[in-house]
Amino acid sequence: MLAVAVGAEAGEFTGSGYRLAMSLPRPAPSAIVVMGVSGTGKSTVGQALADALGLPFVEGDSLHPAANVEKMSAGIPLTDADRAPWLDRIATELHRPVVVACSALRRAYRDRLRADAPDLVLVYLHGTRELLAERMAGRPGHFMPTSLLDSQLATLEPPGVDENAIEMDVVLPPAEIVARVTSRLATSPRG
Repeated sequence: MLAVAVGAEAGEFTGSGYRLAMSLPRPAPSAIVVMGVSGTGKSTVGQALADALGLPFVEGDSLHPAANVEKMSAGIPLTDADRAPWLDRIATELHRPVVVACSALRRAYRDRLRADAPDLVLVYLHGTRELLAERMAGRPGHFMPTSLLDSQLATLEPPGVDENAIEMDVVLPPAEIVARVTSRLATSPRG
């Protein structure tokens, strides 16, 4: 048999004709939120995933109102009222194909985002408290102090089975997480 490739399509000549096997990649979902508590590597994984998919990346922390950053910098946990305008700004970003890093700790927050992006895919990053605290302590100058980790863990509601989430343990290196996520997206009926 003679194997040939035509552009992004591959096929083989069988002697009785040419059989075409489509090998085109599936399109990326329109919007992806890389979520989890502080210290999970949302920004690192989000940027690498966006690069791998050829999508823009938005750092959700950059969309916080100044008052939120001041509260968190002072070690004061945010309330739902504090998060509402931030979630609205993130939801606006989800109107286009994009990867956004956003804690999205509660189901209600994710439901708010899905109102603007019904096909939203979540990449849920998680790890042990010890690993996350170690990572946070190694980020000098970041506005989120390690003292807020327990508050975030207490607030966290892991995604339900109906939330179109890809779960990843952050003990894996970021490149491995991105490889696994892109593989799952390529085989997902929604991605």
